[in-house]
Amino acid sequence: MTTDFAAIAQAADTFPKLLRRNAAAHPDEVALREKIFGLWRPTTWGEYHARTRAFALGLSDLGIDGGDVVGLIGDNRPDWVAGEIAAHALGALSLGLYRDALEDEVQYLLAFAEVKAVIAEDEEQVDKLLNLADQVPSLRHIVYCDPRGMRKYDDPRLISAAALAARGEAMHAADPGLYDRMVDATDAEAVAILCTTSGTTARPKLAMLSGGRVLRHCARYLAADPKGPQDDYVSVLPLPWIMEQVYTLGQALLSRMKVNFVEDADTLMHDFREIAPTFVLFAPRVWEAVAADVRARMMDASPFKRALYERGMKMGLAALDQGTHSAAAEALLFRALRDRLGFTRLTSAATGGAALGPDTFRFFRAMGVPLRQLYGQTETLGAYTLHRGKTVDFDTVGVPFDDSIEIRVLDPDRNGIGEVLARHANMFHGYYKAGPDTPSDVRDGWMHTGDAGYVDRKGELVVIDRIKDLAVNIHGERFSPQYIENKLKFSPYVAEAVILGAGREYLAALVCIRYAVVAKWAEKNRIAFTTYSDLASKPAVIELIRREVEKVNAGLTDVQRVAKFVLLYKELDADDGELTRTRKVRRGVINEKYADLIDTIYAGAPSYRVDTVIRFQDGTTQRIRTTLPVIDLTAAPAILAAAE
Repeated sequence: MTTDFAAIAQAADTFPKLLRRNAAAHPDEVALREKIFGLWRPTTWGEYHARTRAFALGLSDLGIDGGDVVGLIGDNRPDWVAGEIAAHALGALSLGLYRDALEDEVQYLLAFAEVKAVIAEDEEQVDKLLNLADQVPSLRHIVYCDPRGMRKYDDPRLISAAALAARGEAMHAADPGLYDRMVDATDAEAVAILCTTSGTTARPKLAMLSGGRVLRHCARYLAADPKGPQDDYVSVLPLPWIMEQVYTLGQALLSRMKVNFVEDADTLMHDFREIAPTFVLFAPRVWEAVAADVRARMMDASPFKRALYERGMKMGLAALDQGTHSAAAEALLFRALRDRLGFTRLTSAATGGAALGPDTFRFFRAMGVPLRQLYGQTETLGAYTLHRGKTVDFDTVGVPFDDSIEIRVLDPDRNGIGEVLARHANMFHGYYKAGPDTPSDVRDGWMHTGDAGYVDRKGELVVIDRIKDLAVNIHGERFSPQYIENKLKFSPYVAEAVILGAGREYLAALVCIRYAVVAKWAEKNRIAFTTYSDLASKPAVIELIRREVEKVNAGLTDVQRVAKFVLLYKELDADDGELTRTRKVRRGVINEKYADLIDTIYAGAPSYRVDTVIRFQDGTTQRIRTTLPVIDLTAAPAILAAAE
């Protein structure tokens, strides 16, 4: 029987109402699982509701009221989602902050939103908040969930999650109907969530989302890609991101799929395999890392196993190109490989947030992973297009969930390429505290995505790149940096690449090695090294990456080929402003920060001298003094001259 998700979203039109409904109808059904000290601990819908109620009443007892803002920071945990829904029950707004955000980022968001209370995971996050005491005068309460290491603190703003819940339970005992009255008063159209935009060019803006609109949009998504209580989802992407809000809160509340929280980042893939979820969303960087890890492991395999892998992949990719799945490759390789990765039960898999390279896409589709691309923005409440059916076009992002979602291309050129515009009935309410000078991406009801694309003959949307990132060389020939970067990142040895060449004679690339994989390769080849910078400067590593770039060049047109590249002395880092928290490249920052290096490349110099200081998140510093060879792929015989 098909579930009418739209009817459910109408009957219980806010997160607190829908949680209460699920708890009443399915109190003993598992809603959440969290791995703690190696054991999976389930939380039923009844317990989920009780914890949320206790948090809501406890926050109310602390003076949090409608219109206030409650922040949440830390890893994805059951107490995060309970705390978020608790804030909504009070009529307060929730604001998720990325766990690895630096103090100045946290300070900006907390002060801008005038946050009154923050639910923090552990001592690390509490330290961050206490250091901001004088800069965020609105912050009155810090609720910590993990008590380890907290005994040494003596600050009147601190309260444990257990103590907060105890306050709430005491209030519930005194007035059993209080929480229900609060929930009944929640308004589907009232702003409930402040969601940070990606902030690729400046400070992130705060998109205002209402619970009712999120649920109605999720209902449309579920109609296109159904899920139910039989499904398992592993929550691994940051909860401040719009798509994790969609899955862990919106879709989970509507479909009652079980949401699983891993123990920590280091055990992610192990925990993932234990659950063997039926649905997964990974960002492109994660899919790329998984593919790279598989290929890296083959380096350590026996010659026989490597031969089986190569044979299986060859048959699988050939079958994929014919629109089928190879039974021989399935028996030889793919069944065992999916089991190794935890993909055995997958019925749906998605990637979003940025473009995924077609080579990575083909790798997983050949393996039998039902991977599909989705597309959307924070302002549109996440994704609104998805590949449909079994046939997936790697060059597109699919079609809208249904006919209520409109897409058009603004001012198309002779090839039909223009800016992608979208609109539907459940978009965001606007930007929080938007002043007259705040730029708006929504005009006349249409979301101006800033992406260049077109609709193909099949009616599927093709997104090429950000309009501002589409580049034209000195000859007037257009190219997409992102497309070439994704081709390069399919290599297991390349973690990040930034393509240069706008207004220039030729294309060049700044490349970051994938340290773990290249380190393993170096050890296997008896190459001694100490640090990332030292490894990236080794002539043998430069030669390794040169071969990888040349492989990519072989499949590109003359306009798209990389003529020169430099291996950077460090990884691109969100803490340095080079990437957003969702791992998108901030091209403006790169062009400014590495301006001298870029000028050196295009001046024809053979190398660039680096003398700089790297500051780590723990406050320690490291001085880097090295010479970066500029590798000229048009002069292959002299490739390593500058590196010797």
